Amino acid sequence: MITSEMKHFIEHLPKVELHLHLEGSLEPELMLQLAERNRITIAYDGIEAIKAAYNFDSLQSFLDLYYQGSNTLQTEQDFFDLTWAYLLRSQAENVRHVEVFFDPQSHTDRGIPFGVVIAGIRAALLQGEQQLGISFRLIMCFLRHLSEQAALETLALAEEHLGWIDGVGLDSSELGNPPDKFVNVFARARELGLLTVAHAGEEGPAEYIADSINLLKVSRIDHGVRITDDAKLLDELVESRMPLTVCPLSNVKLCVFDSMSSHNILQLLEKGLCVTVNSDDPAYFGGYMNANYEALVSHLHASKAQLKQLALNSIEASWMLQAEKQLLIDEVRSLS
Repeated sequence: MITSEMKHFIEHLPKVELHLHLEGSLEPELMLQLAERNRITIAYDGIEAIKAAYNFDSLQSFLDLYYQGSNTLQTEQDFFDLTWAYLLRSQAENVRHVEVFFDPQSHTDRGIPFGVVIAGIRAALLQGEQQLGISFRLIMCFLRHLSEQAALETLALAEEHLGWIDGVGLDSSELGNPPDKFVNVFARARELGLLTVAHAGEEGPAEYIADSINLLKVSRIDHGVRITDDAKLLDELVESRMPLTVCPLSNVKLCVFDSMSSHNILQLLEKGLCVTVNSDDPAYFGGYMNANYEALVSHLHASKAQLKQLALNSIEASWMLQAEKQLLIDEVRSLS
């Protein structure tokens, strides 16, 4: 259980989110609305059937649902609405800065032009900055189950929009798709002035964390909870302050951990790692930022001091300007 005092503390804690897939924030109501708007047939008869499908019981049932949801995104307005809905939820949970992923290959492979996807997303992010006070960075992810050549082609499509993109990432199925598969596309991204991040050490081994750092030159590791399998690497990350963007509720939903009470995020925090809290695919995995923080209190008995340090780590790990970071740091530290 969580006390009303702790709920109040979490609600008022300024937050930064660094690991959020926009396509994974598609709520059932918006999926149905987009399907009707675009005359897309989905395999669910009404909102209750869609909500029931969100209680998936396997990776395959999740993927079936996820790709049906993505298929309802067709127009610039659709991508605007998806992003705007996430930003409204973020504002309600006192999230001040977001660094969000999008998967262009999920859409260009369906015939949706790259420009349509990014224009809708960016318009919403700009409006969120102006109207909601939420600053942002945008990260384009490559789907690692596809080829590096496909990733290079996607990066080429992105080149005319480079002023809108801050970094590139690597997501989708980790096992069997190691970081060294994408060395050339990440090198090209760095040549273009983009920052790099990568999913590693979620379902894949700790070796993928090291390879992402050494081969892809990432500035953050997304997930990274398997770091405990390599004590030497863990010590190196403590020393370097390499951030890990951990997603607690997602990890439990996808059986990376059997239960929240067995999650290692607070152990990693106490070892001195720069671990952060994020929601991953919140529409599918059980909750947005506040729900993830609350889970750490309910199941791991996280203290206010630990929650504040997690929030401070997120600020440190972000790509905000230092002056922007300092304002948020001061606000977090003043919270009691």
